Amino acid sequence: MKVFALLLTLVFLLSMGGSAVAQQEPVFEPDSYRGEVLEVEGVEGSDAFGDVGGLQRAKIRILSGDRQGETLVIDNHLSGNPAYDLVLSPGDQVLVGFSGGDVFVMDFVRDRSLFIMAAVFALLLILVAGYRGFRAIVVLGLTGISIVYILIPLILSGYSPILVTLMISALVVSVGLLILTGFTVKTFAAAGGTVVGVVIAGLIARYFGDAAHLIGLHSQEAQMLFHTADLAIDYRGILFSGMLLGALGAIMDVCVSVASSVEEVFRANQRLSVVSLVRSGINVGRDVLGTMSNTLILAYTGGALPLLLLLSANDMGARKMLNLDLIATEVVRALSGSIGLVICVPITAFIAAYFQVNRRSRLS
Repeated sequence: MKVFALLLTLVFLLSMGGSAVAQQEPVFEPDSYRGEVLEVEGVEGSDAFGDVGGLQRAKIRILSGDRQGETLVIDNHLSGNPAYDLVLSPGDQVLVGFSGGDVFVMDFVRDRSLFIMAAVFALLLILVAGYRGFRAIVVLGLTGISIVYILIPLILSGYSPILVTLMISALVVSVGLLILTGFTVKTFAAAGGTVVGVVIAGLIARYFGDAAHLIGLHSQEAQMLFHTADLAIDYRGILFSGMLLGALGAIMDVCVSVASSVEEVFRANQRLSVVSLVRSGINVGRDVLGTMSNTLILAYTGGALPLLLLLSANDMGARKMLNLDLIATEVVRALSGSIGLVICVPITAFIAAYFQVNRRSRLS
């Protein structure tokens, strides 16, 4: 019954998110079609790699839509900046845009590679983990749906990013763990520990983010969003919401490990007290914490690696580097998630131990 209620809540929120999307002002997008590059000719002195500004004249066959089969010759302008240029070669698949009388190359087709990669991941997960791997894929899908159809529309509609993120986190944790581990004491303990850990991580991020005067506009994407008209968004809230989402998966993983260990220890010796079970759970949590905290920090460092290389190449001192908004944001992000990880271990161990022993008392 409780599972049904949670799923009903999910359906309600999905419909709520869909209506929020419908209320947004439509943004003009050119018609786009898949195409394959047949021939490429460099003109006006441009080399084949776009190292200098110039022009490529590409013959492209349309592969989709009502223009399928058409062959077009499109001028592809190169600026000499590899961050923006689309250097075409025969055999490339691209998106071709039609806007009014203009025809242009929008971007490379990348979704096919992404779908293949996702299919390989799903297949390997099912082969290795079996039915549990399939359930993990279902949970992953529900998480993606929650983010795309609930989280993003609600934030764009003006709701508090932090409150919405906490709601989504609680929903993902509850439904996800029920699907993965069923309605058990282990599920309840892991869900409780995860929610508490995420909330504490959010409070820590908010407090130290305010103390460090983080404004949430450190990235180019946030700045572009800031200049988008008719969007009343709490940008600092978005920053802290991102920190919560970044820590959610790691905290859930640790909590499940601790709750599972407490359950296994209790099954081996049901005469153990709450204190003994908590001690066992914390001992397991200590082993997990070292690697998981390292995983969080390495993940955030990897994302900021180009920035770190840029700052080091320009001989920026450590003091000035740490006081940059970009660097301070990543430090707060990594440490707040790590603090949430540390806190969730004893909380999960206590919840799991208390309810395991309490269940034994009821059965005896």
